[in-house]
Amino acid sequence: MKQLDVVALGELLIDFAPQGANEAGYPVLSANPGGAPGNFLAALTKNGCKTAMIGKVGDDAFGRLLVKTLEAAGIETKGILLDVDVFTTLAFVSLDASGNRDFSFARKPGADTCLRPEEVDEALLASARVFHFGTLSLTDEPAASATRKAIELSRKHDLLISLDPNLRKPLWKREEDAKAAIEWSLRQADIVKISDEEVAFLWGVSPEEGAKKLLQEYGVSLVYVTLGPKGCHAATRNVSVTVNSPAGIRVVDTTGAGDIFGGSAMSQLLQCGKAPAELTEAELTRIVRFACTAASLSTQKHGGITSVPEPNEVLQCMGMD
Repeated sequence: MKQLDVVALGELLIDFAPQGANEAGYPVLSANPGGAPGNFLAALTKNGCKTAMIGKVGDDAFGRLLVKTLEAAGIETKGILLDVDVFTTLAFVSLDASGNRDFSFARKPGADTCLRPEEVDEALLASARVFHFGTLSLTDEPAASATRKAIELSRKHDLLISLDPNLRKPLWKREEDAKAAIEWSLRQADIVKISDEEVAFLWGVSPEEGAKKLLQEYGVSLVYVTLGPKGCHAATRNVSVTVNSPAGIRVVDTTGAGDIFGGSAMSQLLQCGKAPAELTEAELTRIVRFACTAASLSTQKHGGITSVPEPNEVLQCMGMD
């Protein structure tokens, strides 16, 4: 009997979001817990799933605070190491008038890139149903090798493998390196959450064509192509659906919305109890509608982990309370 639903590996960091400017024009920043895998797990945990994180932070004030934040969110943290030799990674977020964000990183190196293969907790993976990762852990060694090791162990223990590429161009030396890493990652995954912008970056095709490509050429079982504020196109080899996001949401900050979509969708898939390829059109529609609603509601607050909505709030917005 598996004790955990999902284990994720990757970056934990501090997002600094602007809260205005001082008299000299410098931004006044608010610190929030961040990192795509943490956001993803927070959404899963909020929806009743048992989760754990594998990663590394600095043995500093921010690193210890991040571990406490995950613990408070109900995420198992024994797979997170504190390193005295490197600082916790910092991300500086700038927002436009629509709440869309751009990032710059203090990560040369950041603690998240320093996770070593031998530090990956195999016992955590063996106790889980799903392993989730993104490509930020592939930008630098030794974390890239640690990620590959975790995928190898996940296959050994028959886990479903979930991927969100989460492309951040500033973290790659060359765009060709980012494409190669994403292409490799896609071929490891059973479930992929990818954005329309990432589909265009990789292949220059539509979301629908990108989903077909992943299913037919990459061996993926379930694809979610998120469409920003428009919603999501999702597909298996048997069914496909396009779901709109709820209307009337006043966006404050989109940070973490894609991760919260992914975690919310995964929670509903696991609760459904079916293999991805066996989902009916109605089941897939409901999963995607729940995830779109959760992601949309999260944009009304700043941050990622701290903006995951309660399940009853999501259901109420869907008219299903």
